[in-house]
Amino acid sequence: QVQLVESGGGLVQAGGSLRLACAASGRTFSDYAMGWFRQAPGKEREFVATISWSGLSTYYADSVNGRFTISRDNPAKTVYLQMNSLAPEDTAVYYCAQARSGRNYLTSEAEYDYWGQGTQVTVSS
Repeated sequence: QVQLVESGGGLVQAGGSLRLACAASGRTFSDYAMGWFRQAPGKEREFVATISWSGLSTYYADSVNGRFTISRDNPAKTVYLQMNSLAPEDTAVYYCAQARSGRNYLTSEAEYDYWGQGTQVTVSS
């Protein structure tokens, strides 16, 4: 059984930074791409970033490109999301997800089969 546990969320002022982490267990971590999604109040969940199995390929939503960085540590079975220059519109519950494959550029929720419980990020103005 795959388990994904996010950490690192919290309250930060606009312009600040946070680093989210997602620890995985249950299947060979390095075989699968990983992704981050977020859901703001009253909105649908949306894609944020994805990283291939090797970590060599990453892809970002336009809204976070240049501010967020996704990375992974395969021996540690952990994926990270470094978030800089945070803005109030980044306020959301952030979810880590493990893909069905190791492929690149997986932006659809349907391409992920395991999800974490989410971690709240709140950015104050």
